[in-house]
Amino acid sequence: MLVPSSWSRKAEALAERLGISYDHLLGVRFGVNVLIATSIVWYTLRETGDPSPMWAIASVVAASDPEPETARKLFRSRIINVLVGCGVGFVFLLFGSGRPRMVPVSIAITVLISTYLVRVKTMWRQAPITAAIVIAAGIAGASSTAGMVRGLHRVGEVLFGSLVGMLVSWLMSNVWLVRKPDEQTTDA
Repeated sequence: MLVPSSWSRKAEALAERLGISYDHLLGVRFGVNVLIATSIVWYTLRETGDPSPMWAIASVVAASDPEPETARKLFRSRIINVLVGCGVGFVFLLFGSGRPRMVPVSIAITVLISTYLVRVKTMWRQAPITAAIVIAAGIAGASSTAGMVRGLHRVGEVLFGSLVGMLVSWLMSNVWLVRKPDEQTTDA
């Protein structure tokens, strides 16, 4: 069990004085997690020349959680399903000739692979979303190669945002320990 820092104990005392519940305090820490993680992602990707890192920002929020074990599970599930979606999307681009009418079929196939073969239920919607990201980038590209590069870049953003979201959640849970009320009294 983690030992609360003096900052965590002060936050608990303040929360108690103000009548802030455990769930509300977790919500505040979640907001701080998202603020820190989205700032890291935004400025890092902007510095590397990415003009619009919105896929990474959305991934930060999806992979963040004020409880580190939940964040870890979300990250693992997200990575697995991103890889499934990426794989199906690239297969579609290679063998489907980038025809828009094949998009619903490829997304449906992605859902079936994710739900019946991979079976990682948490975040399983991520697989068809990722396939759609890759396919849309491929269809919009001037060539299938350019589209695949764009799709891979977007998937990289999703993975980077997910990683940063999970790491910030873990770090913040160690810096700012939010304990349930029954854990606070036994530790005092």
